[in-house]
Amino acid sequence: MPRLTEPQFYKAGLLMKHKVAFAGFHHGHISALYKLLRNHPDWEISAACEEDPAAASYAEKTWGVTITHTDFKQMLCSAEFDILAIGDIFSLRGERAIDGLNAGKHILADKPLCTSLEELSVIRNLAGQKNLKIGMMLDLRHHKNIQTAANLIASGRIGNVQAIQFGGQHTLAYHSRPEWYFDPGKHGGTINDLSVHGLDAVEYLTGHKIVELTAARTWNAFVPQAPDFQDAAQFMVVLDNGCGVMGDVSYIKPEGLVSGEPFSWRFTLWGRNGVMEFSINSNVIMVYDAAGVHEISPDSTTVQKTYFEIFEAELQGIPQPFGTEHILAISGTALKLQKLSG
Repeated sequence: MPRLTEPQFYKAGLLMKHKVAFAGFHHGHISALYKLLRNHPDWEISAACEEDPAAASYAEKTWGVTITHTDFKQMLCSAEFDILAIGDIFSLRGERAIDGLNAGKHILADKPLCTSLEELSVIRNLAGQKNLKIGMMLDLRHHKNIQTAANLIASGRIGNVQAIQFGGQHTLAYHSRPEWYFDPGKHGGTINDLSVHGLDAVEYLTGHKIVELTAARTWNAFVPQAPDFQDAAQFMVVLDNGCGVMGDVSYIKPEGLVSGEPFSWRFTLWGRNGVMEFSINSNVIMVYDAAGVHEISPDSTTVQKTYFEIFEAELQGIPQPFGTEHILAISGTALKLQKLSG
């Protein structure tokens, strides 16, 4: 029997090596994925497209990106790859994903995946029809504090969780944001932009799904320079165990706060037997119950699969609870909340 060449191994699914093409470098998040894959033994970056010359120049100088294409359609037709990584302007991402899926490519995107429910419906249908996978860079879930808190909740440490408040406030840094952020229609809304991390974390922390969207509001609070940009965003949802969740994902955090401030992705969870509180910058997770106050150190050895490992597993045909179906559902929740806000 003749030996198979590497491309033949790849096509037969015997060699776990994936080829990825990047579409857009309009947000810094996508640079983390590019850097991860640049030296990854099982992945190859076969192409990178940026149609905007200024964004292309910035990506090359700042993140060491090698831009190979300046026309997305041309890259889609000519480059050899099986996964499309998307980091374009938010309003272009849905179109990019749909084009990629139509071309038979899996999708790995920065958040948000798209900016309309109509686009999401097309993405869901195409992914299902073509058996293609959708990944998203949801890295908050595998932070050691989230992981440790989830383990404590699963162990019954604070009992059945019945109320949650979380804050995912960000600094806007108006003068350093790209101009497209404030062009009507290109950003897609603050709830859709930021809430998906918190909503994803809440479902992971509790093991319960969001089943009801109660209320949502956005408004212009801190950027009079861009009166149409609604930088403040709050909402309420309900989990399948009746737990009420209130979230704030506003772009209202003041610039220049001291390093390590306790407001970055801060969670308070109220259980029947106690209260838990922590933020991503916390050195300890606080638990308050009838026995007193407890400081619990996060355990970094218990971290479960990252978003990237989940995506890799799905590509191998191994179903994942936080894989494609979850990503489509949580993206839909964010988009519905954005719409509900008016």
